[in-house]
Amino acid sequence: MNESDSGKIAALLQKQGHKQAKNEADANLIVLNCCSVRQTAVHRVYDKINKYTGKKKLILAGCVLEKDKNVLKEKVNEIWHPDEYFECTPFYKNKNIAYVPIMTGCNNFCSYCAVPYTRGREKSRPANKIINEVKSLLKKGYKEIMLLGQNVNSYLSQNSKLKTQSQNLKLKTINFPKLLKLINDIPGNFKLSFLTSHPKDMSDELIATMTKCEKLIKEIHLPVQSGDNAILRKMNRHYTIANYKNLIKKIRKAIPGIKISTDIIVGFPGETKKQFQNSVKLAKEINFDKAYVAKYSSRPGTAAAKLKDDIPQEEKKRRWRILDTLINKFQH
Repeated sequence: MNESDSGKIAALLQKQGHKQAKNEADANLIVLNCCSVRQTAVHRVYDKINKYTGKKKLILAGCVLEKDKNVLKEKVNEIWHPDEYFECTPFYKNKNIAYVPIMTGCNNFCSYCAVPYTRGREKSRPANKIINEVKSLLKKGYKEIMLLGQNVNSYLSQNSKLKTQSQNLKLKTINFPKLLKLINDIPGNFKLSFLTSHPKDMSDELIATMTKCEKLIKEIHLPVQSGDNAILRKMNRHYTIANYKNLIKKIRKAIPGIKISTDIIVGFPGETKKQFQNSVKLAKEINFDKAYVAKYSSRPGTAAAKLKDDIPQEEKKRRWRILDTLINKFQH
């Protein structure tokens, strides 16, 4: 999503008459596309801004928490909200794979996550706009289309009028499974993929649709975040480990050989060694193909920020190493 947004920002700057500089040192204007998922990324943005304040024109864009905006607004020239460039046609850096955002924002309010506060509530793009963008990309020769959203499963487009090969469709609403099938059915030799799915919204309709989409890559990213039910409740994830395991079983039965990747957070406030072992146990049971393991980092303004971040950094690192080595042993 960040890479896709950067492409949109670059296109907007070109439209305004700016030319890309060779490097940071040569630039008169620098746009910092911020990600507030981890505190370490925010620290890097602060470092860059402190380095260039007063020397270059600075624009802060992306996911920025109100607290950071208040501190940084005196040091930068402008602050852009993601909505300001979300509908821009991006400057595509990658010549093979095109990222196509279908929605922005999130309604889930997972207790550790800043996205609803930085990007706002869910907004879905009209289906006809998405389909026209995909058709245009295929004409330009792109071989893979990746649909993006904080939670693609809850995509919903109202009152869509679509022209297909055979008919003009007037559908009151188009949900994600319908959109996926419509894109899959666009003529051409291309691959299709999507990121990211929330387990609570992974419907039987979507699984059934995936089996009918021959262009869809046999991979799914399904963040579990923890292998312990009590921690999942504290995270406000709205599913249990039994739900998650059942979902994986359904997906593997419907799509044999599918690769499954996940996200797991270690060191969430109050996570005991036993609760962490439940995540290890789940990882062994499911045998993920890949995992993005993160050490918990408190985000101001989120519900989890009110909890005591009581797991020492060294213990977080130890837990991270155990899971990363277990799941990603073939990735290194």
